[in-house]
Amino acid sequence: MSAIFPKWANRLPLLVIVGGALTAGAVTAGVWYYFTPKYFRVGYQPIQPVAFSHATHNGQLGIDCRYCHSAVEKSWFSNIPSSSTCMNCHNQVLKDDPRLALVRESAASGKPIPWVQIHRVPDFVYFNHSVHVTRGVSCVECHGQINQMEEVYHAKPLSMAFCLDCHRKPETKVRPLDKITDLNWRWSPDPNVNAQQQQTFGEKFVKDHRVESLQNCSACHR
Repeated sequence: MSAIFPKWANRLPLLVIVGGALTAGAVTAGVWYYFTPKYFRVGYQPIQPVAFSHATHNGQLGIDCRYCHSAVEKSWFSNIPSSSTCMNCHNQVLKDDPRLALVRESAASGKPIPWVQIHRVPDFVYFNHSVHVTRGVSCVECHGQINQMEEVYHAKPLSMAFCLDCHRKPETKVRPLDKITDLNWRWSPDPNVNAQQQQTFGEKFVKDHRVESLQNCSACHR
């Protein structure tokens, strides 16, 4: 009497289990690797209600970041400037430009401009702008070379690994306090200054600014 099913069919349940486990593992690994800010947030560049060029205002005109983001040194968040701040200049400069119609309307009515938020971290992450800015961490470390951006985009991943890289080696990131908003500042224009000398400078800044290399979970997760 011949068998109804071939012998290899006895291994079918095991093959299904192994195949399912491998598929689940591959999916999990893919999600773990690709469903991160590096792939989902970097490059994000929404259309804003008013075209604002940091390259023009900061890069060309040299307006200090803190003129618009005035709370960044004393608050956990970096505030968006009110329309009245914009009108301090634009009541004279390009005062009738149609591109600034919404700014003028907002300043007159008091209704905020609905800017689209670009940079954000998860709700379970605590980030304090003032702590970083007043300890020698420049805007460019987290936001990229924003003084060269016609339209702001999400330049850095702002992931846990990204933050820990800085927390573990703050001497590679901090700078003199008077250079925080000098977004073109570099360690030294002298090509003879090597990496070891730069690290020595950085270690001095870490000590002078009393930077704490916090790596415990509660530093960011509260």
